[in-house]
Amino acid sequence: MIRFAPKIWLPVIGMVILLVSGAHAQTAPPAGPPRGLRRDSITELDSIRSIAPFFKPATTAKKTPDTDGFIQRWLLLEPISKSIRSNIVFTVDYLKKAFDTGYFPDQFSVIPKDGEKVKVGEQELAWHALESPTFNIKLFRFAYGLHKQNYSVLFWAVTIVNSPREMKNIRLAVGSNGGSMWWLNGKQAVILDGDRRMVMDDGTSARLTLHKGKNILRGAVINGPGLSDFCVRFLDENGTPVKDLTITTN
Repeated sequence: MIRFAPKIWLPVIGMVILLVSGAHAQTAPPAGPPRGLRRDSITELDSIRSIAPFFKPATTAKKTPDTDGFIQRWLLLEPISKSIRSNIVFTVDYLKKAFDTGYFPDQFSVIPKDGEKVKVGEQELAWHALESPTFNIKLFRFAYGLHKQNYSVLFWAVTIVNSPREMKNIRLAVGSNGGSMWWLNGKQAVILDGDRRMVMDDGTSARLTLHKGKNILRGAVINGPGLSDFCVRFLDENGTPVKDLTITTN
C-alpha cells in the first residue's frame, strides 16, 4: 500500500487558493474607465458632468471686473435650439433677424432671477446666475455641463453694471465665438457678424455713457458647430479698462 506524505498536498492547496484569489482580483472594477467604453458606460460617465470648474454660483459679495476690466458675473439662459448647419450664414441681416425674434416674454427688458424659467417653443429653459474664474464666459462648457444642446444654439446673457458716477465717452468692447449682439440700457451697442473665433476687443461700440447707478448690459450669442464663448469689458476714452464698477445680478 502506497502512502502519500501530507506535505505533498500543501503546495497543491496553496496553488488552488492562489488561482481562486486571482480570479476574484480580475473581476474587481478597474481604477479608471477602460478604453473602448460601450455606449451605456459613456452615458453613465456623462451623468457626472457639471459646469465646474468653469463656473461657480454667483454670490451677493461685492464683485468688480477682473484686473483687465472683464466682466465675470452673468445671468445665463440655457441654450435655445436653432437650426444652423454652418456659421458662414452669420451676416448682419441674419443676426438682426435671429436676435429680433421674440423667444420669450420681455426678452429685451427682463432682469431675470437665478432659477427662473421661460418657455421657448417646446423648450423650458432656466436662468443661472454664475461667475467665471476666467476673463471669458465659456458658453459651450455651460451647456455641456448642464446636459444641454451645445451646438446650433443661441444664448442670452444679462448682467447689471453699477457705476459710482456718470461716465461719458465709454466704449463697450466685445469678443465672441460666433456671432453676437449687445445692448446697453436697451440700445444696441455692438454687433459681431461672420464665423469668428473669440478675440478680446474684437468689436467696440461708439462712445457711450454709463449712468450713475444701475446699467443693464444684455447680449445674445449664436453659434453652429464649434465652441461658444464671449468676453466683455468697458474701455474709457483713452482705451484703458474701466474697473471701478460693481457687477450684480439683481
